[in-house]
Amino acid sequence: MTVEVTREGGVAVLTFTDGGVNLYSLDLHEQFDTALDAIEADLPRVLVVRAEGKLVSGGVDVAEFNARTTRDDTKALYDRMMELPERVAALEIPTIFAAHALTLTWALEVALACDILLATPKAKFGLVERVIGLTPTMGGTQRFASRAGVARAKEFVFTGDLYDAATLERWNVVNRVIEDDDFDAAVLAFAHHLAVGPTMAFGAAKQILRHYECGGVAEANSYTTDIAADLFETQDLRNGMLSFLVDGPGKATFQGR
Repeated sequence: MTVEVTREGGVAVLTFTDGGVNLYSLDLHEQFDTALDAIEADLPRVLVVRAEGKLVSGGVDVAEFNARTTRDDTKALYDRMMELPERVAALEIPTIFAAHALTLTWALEVALACDILLATPKAKFGLVERVIGLTPTMGGTQRFASRAGVARAKEFVFTGDLYDAATLERWNVVNRVIEDDDFDAAVLAFAHHLAVGPTMAFGAAKQILRHYECGGVAEANSYTTDIAADLFETQDLRNGMLSFLVDGPGKATFQGR
């Protein structure tokens, strides 16, 4: 299993692959941590997470679960697994997950921790932990519910069925189904469109939406003006306002600072 990061024009692309079915393992997680360390040390303006191979992921290496001998040991494993999507969700830049094929369990849970989920028409998705008598352990249930609603999340987890990209786009889980002969190029074009925007303002929007997810509109409102006011010192806001006044709307160039 390898996890690699490439960069181009403000966009970082994190690619994971094991040459097979891309199962979650603790080794994979450690490699994700190393990659995310590098991303956090030198933040891009957009992060794309993608897989290489016929599948995005066939799920989790069940041997990781079966090796646990006590409840506490099992919980320690689940706590460790939860760290991965939490770390992705905490990034203050736009994050995109690109799903080109079957995306199960941990990979979908990481995808749901990203801001934007893009998929090909042939992609299928599932939280299939019911097959071993488990429930999703990496936040997928609740993140699915935050997009599709509690009733849809119950259906998705209880059935353990596979759902196509078009269905999950209708449920607001997938942001866009991209019918493109070159999916990777289309994803990168979308990412570069975000990368030339006001990165810190996007981070502010993410902060506000975290408050919304925790406490609804009222909580988000109570934080919005402080978060927005913090943008006063940013170069992008100063240059954006000046460009608007001098050149009109839509002419500003943003530097992400």
